[in-house]
Amino acid sequence: WGPAASDAAPGLAARLLAPAEPVVDLIAAGPAEAGRLGPVRWRDDGHWLSGWLDLPDAGTDLTDAAFQAYRDLFRVLASRGRPPLAKVWNFLPRINDDGGGMERYRQFNVGRFRAFSEAGFDAFEGAPAACALGTHEGTLSIRFLASRGAVRPLDNPRQVAPYRYSNRFGPRSPNFSRAALAEAGAGQLAFFVSGTAAIVGERSMHEGDVLEQLAETLRNLDALCEQARAHGVGAVTAADLDCVVYLRHAADLDAVRAAFEAAVGPESPAARRAVYVEADVCRRELLVEIEGHALIAGALTR
Repeated sequence: WGPAASDAAPGLAARLLAPAEPVVDLIAAGPAEAGRLGPVRWRDDGHWLSGWLDLPDAGTDLTDAAFQAYRDLFRVLASRGRPPLAKVWNFLPRINDDGGGMERYRQFNVGRFRAFSEAGFDAFEGAPAACALGTHEGTLSIRFLASRGAVRPLDNPRQVAPYRYSNRFGPRSPNFSRAALAEAGAGQLAFFVSGTAAIVGERSMHEGDVLEQLAETLRNLDALCEQARAHGVGAVTAADLDCVVYLRHAADLDAVRAAFEAAVGPESPAARRAVYVEADVCRRELLVEIEGHALIAGALTR
């Protein structure tokens, strides 16, 4: 998250499967102001505002914890001039467990939606790119990135927008878009891809088959790259993305890695720089999820 190790966000309680050493994405290498507001640590280089918070797990129900976490996040944004969110990473302990009558991920969505509404941030068409993964232990951990350049959320024509899911997925839909483009300066756009899985419409596909799920996920990544090209990116494919591949079962690593590299090309940036992490996906039946980003030449279309 920044050039100084003392200012870096702490690690997450998720098992790194590959490569052997952790990979750090450097958002801003130049001078940056840093601070803390409540539980949120932040860094601001004048264009990118990044931040992180970790809250103790308050028991089985995540509703209030999610509400408080996002309320604190939005307080930081308000204190820094309300730059729009571009990407949010959410890590929830035991994401698929019953939280006392409702799955913990669904409780998280209720709390998150409350915070978006209270803060006056758009929880629908203006929602940021995001991912939500489950860890087996640890805290509720949130990492976020906001931009003072324009941010354009993108959705996938193959899928129902998450914020428009039917109530079969809980009383409140997830507040995120499938991807986002953010102005990065110097004639470049940052392309942020949300956690992407084998969902068509709003239905999970290929239950029990991790390689078929991977193939469907890659079709969704292709569709999002097409949307990015239609909205200002000069050229981008899934092979250009820096990806994190989340696997529910560590035993699937070798098969998924081989299939992923074959699909994007073994010498592509995506294959060479992919990071594989053991984590639970937000739906029990989903076995693999991919999120990613790229910095590409282009200009947002209006």
